[in-house]
Amino acid sequence: MRLTQRLVDHGERPALVFPGRAPISYAELGRRVGTLAREFGTQKKLVAVVAEPCEHAVISYLAALHGNHAVAMIPSCNSSALDDFIADFAPDIVCRRVDGRWRCTAQVVGPAAPMHPELALMLGTSGSTGKSQFVRLSATAVEANARAIAGYLGLTPQDRAALILPFHYSYGLSVLNSHLEAGAGIYFPKYGASDAGFAAEMREAACTNISGVPYSFEMLERRGFFDHDLPALRFMTAAGGRMPLALTETFRRRLEAKSGQLFLMYGQTEATARIAYVPPQSLAENPQSIGIAVPGGRLWLADRDGKPIERDNVEGELVYSGPNVMMGYASERADLARGFEIDALKTGDLAIRNEQGFYSIAGRSKRISKIAGLRVNHEAVERALEKAGMTATVIGDDERLLAILTGSPASDDDVLRVMMATSALPRPHLAVDRIAVLPRLPSGKIDYAALRLRLHRSGPVRGVMEAYRDAFYPRTVAPGDSFDGLGGDSLLYVQLSLAIERELGTLPAGWETMPVSALQRPAAVESGGQSVDSQLVLRALSILMIVVHHATTWPVPGGAAILVMLVGFGLARFQRRHLFAGDIRSFLRPLVANLALYVPIVIGFSMARGEVLWPSVLLVGNLGFTQPPHMLPYLYWFVEAYAQIMLLAALFFSVPSLRKLVVGNPLKSGLVLLAAAVAAKFLVPKVWNLGGVQIFTLPDVFYLAVVGWCLFFVDRAPARRIFLLGAAVLCAVLAWWGGNWVGSWIKYMLVLGAVAMLLFVPRLRLPGWLVRVILPISAASYHIYLFHRLIPDWLLPQPDPGAPQLGIAVIAIVIGIASGLAVFRLQQWLLRWLATEGLGRRSKAPAALTPAE
Repeated sequence: MRLTQRLVDHGERPALVFPGRAPISYAELGRRVGTLAREFGTQKKLVAVVAEPCEHAVISYLAALHGNHAVAMIPSCNSSALDDFIADFAPDIVCRRVDGRWRCTAQVVGPAAPMHPELALMLGTSGSTGKSQFVRLSATAVEANARAIAGYLGLTPQDRAALILPFHYSYGLSVLNSHLEAGAGIYFPKYGASDAGFAAEMREAACTNISGVPYSFEMLERRGFFDHDLPALRFMTAAGGRMPLALTETFRRRLEAKSGQLFLMYGQTEATARIAYVPPQSLAENPQSIGIAVPGGRLWLADRDGKPIERDNVEGELVYSGPNVMMGYASERADLARGFEIDALKTGDLAIRNEQGFYSIAGRSKRISKIAGLRVNHEAVERALEKAGMTATVIGDDERLLAILTGSPASDDDVLRVMMATSALPRPHLAVDRIAVLPRLPSGKIDYAALRLRLHRSGPVRGVMEAYRDAFYPRTVAPGDSFDGLGGDSLLYVQLSLAIERELGTLPAGWETMPVSALQRPAAVESGGQSVDSQLVLRALSILMIVVHHATTWPVPGGAAILVMLVGFGLARFQRRHLFAGDIRSFLRPLVANLALYVPIVIGFSMARGEVLWPSVLLVGNLGFTQPPHMLPYLYWFVEAYAQIMLLAALFFSVPSLRKLVVGNPLKSGLVLLAAAVAAKFLVPKVWNLGGVQIFTLPDVFYLAVVGWCLFFVDRAPARRIFLLGAAVLCAVLAWWGGNWVGSWIKYMLVLGAVAMLLFVPRLRLPGWLVRVILPISAASYHIYLFHRLIPDWLLPQPDPGAPQLGIAVIAIVIGIASGLAVFRLQQWLLRWLATEGLGRRSKAPAALTPAE
């Protein structure tokens, strides 16, 4: 094979690079491949290679290709996969680790069963089991696909790939092949995309490109991948499933800011991995497209009769032809003698072609799910369950697989174990349901459309789905949507945390990035308390401090300051994708929703005072332009400051050049802005001094929001976290120095405590009963803030500093909290009614009445 014959041509350039050891050069790789190929012999054999991420597996794979043998790549993560392959295909040689050492051993004695001379590679179709099904690929297909990918990626010998994908998976193998074709290096990382040390390792290894599935990119984004300086990185590639639009935009913009590129790709194992790609220069206009055919290939659409669809914007089945199309399938050794059986690959995907010739996937026509980069055949899972004595019908989408049993005595745990072993999917993507009789069509065939209605009704996910739909009403929520993908914000985060904890009995870590369909009740809730996001705890404590502060004469003034800091933290955590994408309209939607609750209060006070309170209407009452009788009480300064922070952020990120600076390094730019905000806190009063009410103005509190922004973007490195804590201490000392009332030192000590919690204790384990108290208060915090003084001010006397009034204070605190909780519950009921009985869940109303930051 040309791919392996040219290895030595690249000389001493690094080929395979492993952490902590000298690279294996192309010259050495070529020599070792040739030596092992001679040991395999000249008669064509079937070689099974357990695809561990090690040099021995790579050399065994290449040696089989070099000797014109057929090589099958077997998953290393599935202990039964090799046994099943041996039983079905009787390989002549098996390469695997035995007693800690890599061995290639002969399996049979006697003449080898015949194989087609062009057969070079066998790859399992993800999720197939029972009677194993493999794709048969020719040497021509492997080389053509490697050349095509190397060509459109522009690979050169100076490139170095980070191979984070398993190379029994066609996508991972294509990364290996295309880089070997170009004479580039392949780095096998110590860390995975979800590990904190991954970005630093990429920098140290000077990797120029990273390829992953959408989940890989979600993990990288969550870990603050682009907070690190990665000067060598020039492109990234994504395939293995649909990339969420917001995630695509985030990585496209961040890569472009560093003169890099993002390639979205589409493929199937049946076409040796890649079928289509989106040229980076066209990605901004086609972020949800699969693009155009790879070089040397051709795409078209076919109607139900198999005839080509010539018109644009008409849905049809996607068909591909090219030199990389498979020879056919194989389920036993005798199939390996068969020749080329497929001219054009019917992908099973429904697609649409636009006027520019770009294709977009519209759905699936086959009983196949593609979940987390794995293509799972529903029938294969059914066969595995049947083999285990469980009769079931399997349905699914691209987020979840459901086994529906009829009369089987097997436990759910037994069914799930078989499904996990069969599909290689984790538990959150799997579910079990039971039914007495399967629905059938008049023809007698199973009514899969009726069964699919059960897909997202089994288990507590139904209640979670309703909570999502209520929270995001009137937007449509699908089972595959996640909180982050829907653009959820900080108060929606609190609200859904409460709903999920109520439905599941616990709050899964990282739930905000999980699809709704994956939120399932665990087999057993951990004893010893419940883990809860520290931000939720801080929000609840802050609002309680505010209520106590306003109901008594006790100096507990830090609550509002912490809430301002949480505004900045929330913008970074929940709104960064809108900001980084320049999507100001989506970014401002939560502000409109929050003000919808604030408007009735402004109207009420205006009616009571007999005049329109214009400073409050214009959200500038906190800036001291008028006296309190002509505006809302200073109690509501936080709402006005919050609105001003939102509008200031919208203005800043609407400027492309400024936005590019922040996207490139949000932490460094945040620290620069923090220095400017602290300077403003001290310099503005010198030219615009309002006296005591200065503490309510935007210049006085804006630095707290910037501190919150920086807290989110700091990585897990202890040194950086300690540095940021030190910066917060310096800000607090300076602010205290310029404080103007007796409670300043209390306020800033409480703020520093909140900073330390967000930095070093992101989650807390608390007793379950306490979590059930914290979550409702946290969810209703905005409502409590707005309404906690209305009834007490109307019914109760004001606190008298000279007389003990503990009883009145307690009553005021209880009424204040209860008022906010009641309004929150009323709002939730109203939204639920609108979503089900009123305007309808598919309404296209402009904005939800949901509190958010």
